[in-house]
Amino acid sequence: MVIEPMSGPLSSGSATSSGPSMATSARSRISSPSDTAGGERFATQRTDARGADVREAEVRSESLGRRIRRVGASLTIKLMALIVVFVALPIALYGQFEAADVQRRELVSRGIQQRSWLIAQALTPILNQPNTPPHKSLNAELQRFSNDDRTLLKLMFRPVNSPGGGSFYYIASAPESRMERIGPELETLAERGILHQLAESCAWDKPIDIRYRQADGHEEIMTSILPIQSRWGCWVLISAHPTTEFLNISIGRSYWQTREIRIAAAIYFAFALLAILIALSVWRSLHHFRKAAREVRQGRVTEYPFADRNIVPELTSVAKDFDYLVHDLRNIAQDIRQTAEDNAHSFKGPLATIHASLEPIRRTLPEGHPRASRAVGLIEASLTRLNMLVNSTQRLDLNTADMIDAPRLQIDITRLVADVLLRYRDILQERQIRLVRTLEEDAVIRAAQGVVDIVFENILDNAISFSSPVGTIAVYLFREANSVHLHVDDEGPGVDPRKIEHIFDRYFSVRPKEHKLQHDSANGEGAKHAGLGLWIVRRNIEAIGGSISAVNRIGGGLSVRIVLPYAR
Repeated sequence: MVIEPMSGPLSSGSATSSGPSMATSARSRISSPSDTAGGERFATQRTDARGADVREAEVRSESLGRRIRRVGASLTIKLMALIVVFVALPIALYGQFEAADVQRRELVSRGIQQRSWLIAQALTPILNQPNTPPHKSLNAELQRFSNDDRTLLKLMFRPVNSPGGGSFYYIASAPESRMERIGPELETLAERGILHQLAESCAWDKPIDIRYRQADGHEEIMTSILPIQSRWGCWVLISAHPTTEFLNISIGRSYWQTREIRIAAAIYFAFALLAILIALSVWRSLHHFRKAAREVRQGRVTEYPFADRNIVPELTSVAKDFDYLVHDLRNIAQDIRQTAEDNAHSFKGPLATIHASLEPIRRTLPEGHPRASRAVGLIEASLTRLNMLVNSTQRLDLNTADMIDAPRLQIDITRLVADVLLRYRDILQERQIRLVRTLEEDAVIRAAQGVVDIVFENILDNAISFSSPVGTIAVYLFREANSVHLHVDDEGPGVDPRKIEHIFDRYFSVRPKEHKLQHDSANGEGAKHAGLGLWIVRRNIEAIGGSISAVNRIGGGLSVRIVLPYAR
């Protein structure tokens, strides 16, 4: 903290890194109830308190409803809900479809195994004959049961007491196949240990659905294995089908690998991609609108900033309406400036004439006419008041125009506050007011040029006007997270707690006689007050996204606190 007497120079660059604020409190009055009147007043206070609680509850309820409606109208929330639906819907439907596929697969497998069992029953008498039929005769028998060319039958045999634990021999097939087409089946059966189990017990009672690839690249599905015990040894009937027979059934593979699921997934993801592209297109258009709005605020605009940035044809009319709005706002701002100049000129001319005409009247007044002298004095005071109101109104109108179309720039508020304090050095020294300041470096905000200057000057004028000679004014500037805080504390009389909430209202002015301003402020508003200074402060602060409040300090004085958004 740097404490500077008025005789010392003010440097715009000095600052410290911390910004403590003086403790404050709100003054309150406690009146003791007296007999009946006191009881009635106490009951009235309780009724008012209950009414205030009810109003506060209604405000909270209304605010909650407004927040809920705002969330429900959010495009981001709707897109997130759409994503959740897109993700949850296939998960829920996949389980249902998979369960249906399991039932269908079981029915198909049961039918295949039943048909294979019937074929095995028909072959059993033939395979148990005293003289086993030759190879070609068995091929013909198998061909009888495979006349649809969709069922592949293969017959293998292991003789009784065969050496080496029982190797199987290929005997017949339908349709007839060469030995190289039998190899993949035998390798698959050997790898899974099925041949070994068949060789040991000639028994197999498990369902089977094994996919394997032939040498020519075609896939087949082994759908059943039926051992047939005979006097000559163990016969094994193997049934297989081409994979084209089960494109829509998950036999021998996972359900998600079926054709219908892949087609459905492709269509679904195509729609999902289309929805995402539409959402991205809308988001990009809104992003361009946001960028155009930012450039309008910063004064970097073309003739039609929104229409030039729009990429969605359906938003063309909206973009044009925004451009018309920007154009109208510029014209309004220019009209306000021109009207302010014209009105000020129209009023100041007659006021100057009246003021100049008073001097001859004053000189011609005879001695001993106090009423006439007092009347002339009242006229002069009223002229001064009118002139001040004209200046204040002109400045207010010009400031309003600047708030409409002035570009918002990054402003180093640390340097701005230091420069304003430097300009007020002579005034502070004249009033013998001591300054305490703590300014944190690199406090940057975004605002129109001159808006924050007016804010700080008006607050400083107010603090000086209420400070007694040899008093102290403290200025603190510091940054917290995403905000910049500016505190101005004085040692004046403070404000009546009942009126402190209204000091930022328009045309509100309460000024004790002993604290009249005795100098002309740096911004040229003179010694009179129209109740516009702090109202302009609040309007400018809220226009750039900030907030302002005032509290009475412990020990006397007022603390004005400003919070502004930090510009990264």
